[in-house]
Amino acid sequence: MSNYIERFSTSERVLHWIVTASFFTLLLSGLGLYSRLFNGYFNLFGGGQNAILVHKIGGVIFFCSSIYMYLNHKKDVSTFDQDDKAWVEKRGGYLSRDAAHFNIGKYNPGQKLFALYVAAATAVLGVTGVFIWAPTLFPRWIVQISLLTHGLMFVGSIMFVIVHVYLATIGNPGTIDAMLYGDVKRGWAKKHHPKWYKETTGENP
Repeated sequence: MSNYIERFSTSERVLHWIVTASFFTLLLSGLGLYSRLFNGYFNLFGGGQNAILVHKIGGVIFFCSSIYMYLNHKKDVSTFDQDDKAWVEKRGGYLSRDAAHFNIGKYNPGQKLFALYVAAATAVLGVTGVFIWAPTLFPRWIVQISLLTHGLMFVGSIMFVIVHVYLATIGNPGTIDAMLYGDVKRGWAKKHHPKWYKETTGENP
């Protein structure tokens, strides 16, 4: 029996990396638009006009791929049970020195909340982005509110992504393997997602 178990299919991983690549493209191309302090980042795209064009194209790709990814995992990330409640009450064991074990399914509550935030942020950024894209077609107050909301969601998204990257790498060794190779070690699955392991293999972890 293999020591590995499939967690994500090739198509799921490709979609994830499309979302990731488009997000960081938006991040770099949007920094100069967010504040003059970051105008130097425009040079990565050959100037401000090119950066704006890349930002618009990246925004469309991010919006479509991110919403599609959420819809693909909607059932798994939108339901919470008593085991999730226990995880939340003990904050996943991250703030305790004692070993903590939870009967978690495919995603823990932190991952679910991150997925829900990304979906909500994608919708908000997409809608406000349309108003910013063509400011002369809408009332000025709508454009101003959109600029403020777009910026706040931009900052919030960066904060969430930093935490997400940390927990997927240093915080939980072995987690990144799922998105790099599709498979994770059975020991990792039994430890972090025992309920999902049992549902997938039929074996008690």
